[in-house]
Amino acid sequence: MKFRESLILYASLTSLTALSIDALLPGLRAIGEEFGATPLLSTQHVISLFIFGMAFGELLLGPLSDAIGRKRALLFGLGLYAIGTLIALSSQSLEMVVLGRFLQGAGVSGPKIATRAMIRDQFDGSAMARVMSLMFTLFILVPMIAPALAMGLISVAGWRSIFVAYLLIALTLGLWLAIRHPETLPAHRRIPVRPRLLLTNGFRIVANARVMLLTVATGLVFGAQLLYLSTAADIFHDAYGVTESLPLYFAGLAISMALAFFLNSRLVQRFGMEAMARAAFIGFAGSAVSMMSACLLLDNELPFPAFLATLFVTFFATGLLFGNLNALAMQSLGEIAGFGASIIASGSSLVSTVFALVFGRFYDGNSLYLAAGFVVASICSLVLAEIGLRSDPSPVRAAQPAHN
Repeated sequence: MKFRESLILYASLTSLTALSIDALLPGLRAIGEEFGATPLLSTQHVISLFIFGMAFGELLLGPLSDAIGRKRALLFGLGLYAIGTLIALSSQSLEMVVLGRFLQGAGVSGPKIATRAMIRDQFDGSAMARVMSLMFTLFILVPMIAPALAMGLISVAGWRSIFVAYLLIALTLGLWLAIRHPETLPAHRRIPVRPRLLLTNGFRIVANARVMLLTVATGLVFGAQLLYLSTAADIFHDAYGVTESLPLYFAGLAISMALAFFLNSRLVQRFGMEAMARAAFIGFAGSAVSMMSACLLLDNELPFPAFLATLFVTFFATGLLFGNLNALAMQSLGEIAGFGASIIASGSSLVSTVFALVFGRFYDGNSLYLAAGFVVASICSLVLAEIGLRSDPSPVRAAQPAHN
């Protein structure tokens, strides 16, 4: 399989996560109108608990990919994703939609984890960051076009048609992978799934300050984005009266991340991952503080152009951060890349879910809650990442199974 085809396949598999979030955003209000909300659930949870499901799937599928190979683990994840899709598609209550979404999240961690491990199997250092940035450049096309296509589907066939599309895409990607892509983890490098071995290797990863601090920092950055995504349909509608043109604004904001991914792929090998990450953190924090200050000065009535401008800068900064923070954390994992990727991904997913759920409760129809979330996420992630980058960069040594 040629590099270009592999890159497109990696981007397509990775984009299933974004597609599963962004394509459903235009349908959240329709789901809420059909099922209403229970005391414990709201349509925000259709997004946030999808991420929560990812955290559990990532803990399972990372070690599985180290034991049985990246390809099989990825196909297993796609199968679980399909089951969750069918449950949500046939649901008769909001609880069943959320259950289906939880299983979708658990399943989509297969493509998310295994593709990262495949890249780590083949590349290292700045080259790995460059490949991830190129992959994310292609991946960003999804949030640019998914909401518009989803709104068209919903207008014709209702919100359940989105889940039909999810199912068809998962089947297509599974066939493409099964037929075209080779396994990247040779049998002699695989690590059996043994409880004692997992605990030992897991402890070694968690005990690595560099990996875990960068994991929490990544979770806070993603948590800021998840906070926006889980409430975007509401804030655009309630604060600015935007409904039908919502996909256009999503596409425009996604351009900033596409620019960031493309720019990072060009500059990271010249300046290094750490320098690019530090510059992005400064931009993220500056934009967040500006947004918060404007909200307070204008009595929580942030003008729409200012709202879009700060989001554009924020998304550009987080676009630079995603590829570099993941690569920096993965750099210390070496031969346990699959298990390490699962701990990084599940840890960051848990942090981001809790963050979005906590700050999402403060939503009251204006953008102050979002500005506050951005400020907390940007400053805390900046401090944690800086401490992490100054920690020991030595690779984590994997414990090996005893041979009789």
